[in-house]
Amino acid sequence: MYIPKHFKITDKEIMYDFIEKNSFATLFSNHNGEPYATHLPFTLDRRNDFLYSHFAVQNEQWKDIGNQKVLVIFQGPHCYISPSWYETNKAVPTWNYVAIHAYGQMEVIENKQEIFNSLLDMVNKYEDPESSYNLNDVDSTFIEGMSRGIVGFKVKITEIEGKAKLSQNHSIKRQELIIKQLENTSDQNNQEIAELMKKNRR
Repeated sequence: MYIPKHFKITDKEIMYDFIEKNSFATLFSNHNGEPYATHLPFTLDRRNDFLYSHFAVQNEQWKDIGNQKVLVIFQGPHCYISPSWYETNKAVPTWNYVAIHAYGQMEVIENKQEIFNSLLDMVNKYEDPESSYNLNDVDSTFIEGMSRGIVGFKVKITEIEGKAKLSQNHSIKRQELIIKQLENTSDQNNQEIAELMKKNRR
């Protein structure tokens, strides 16, 4: 990923926080000689630097992915920045955003308990804490049957890079003008970028 020095995220823990918050990602590999992508939810094992997810067994991307270096892209908030918000007319539009690229080797999980644990972690992550649903309460025979329809896997993160393009290459005065405009809209992406810009400015 092209990352000018103004926008580079260097703290791994910040990138991991971002992954956990924006955990629906895109997994890229080379499949049958062509670029191929699947959109998947992920969980993160921070201690061991693993990403966990699963394919539908009918998605044949998993069949030739094992010996490849794969790329998982986590996309965060993003928004258009209008030059009309600046204090000058010598400007052009741009886009602010945050993205994390994680690279690594994918390993298909064969151990049934490890697959179940990864599914349990995912359900616990996304299920409402007030919900009565618990994967441990589901009939084990049913779970076993459904598990035959997926291919669990983990990606050992060997390289990670992050980019937060938040107008750092502009003056504080101009950043404040941008934040004010973003906060005056109801768009969630605009609001999140404004908040990130304020935190980044401190």
